[in-house]
Amino acid sequence: VQLQASGGGSVQAGGSLGISCAASGSISSVNVMGWYRQAPGKERELVARIRSGGMAIYADSVKGRFAIFRDTAKVTVLLQMNSLKPEDTAVYYCWGATPRDEYWGQGTQVTVSS
Repeated sequence: VQLQASGGGSVQAGGSLGISCAASGSISSVNVMGWYRQAPGKERELVARIRSGGMAIYADSVKGRFAIFRDTAKVTVLLQMNSLKPEDTAVYYCWGATPRDEYWGQGTQVTVSS
């Protein structure tokens, strides 16, 4: 399974951005996809993830501001980020998992200025 992230960039506080991740390869076995982020000097943390059936979970810090979507073909996951805050600044990593393995895409930078 390969994960290709796109999107991200810079935005002022209060703005919105979307980042997407496209999966390829043995995608039929991927039953959960999501996003993690890592800010400078901090550990990587879960942002949101969504299962094949549509059930999603979010970090408390992004609840009500971020939304994760997965397309019906289960090949793309989108993270819509609204009401962005400077503390959302981080490298965001796409993540996917099968019952046996987990996979990471390359990171995409999101920078929120105050």
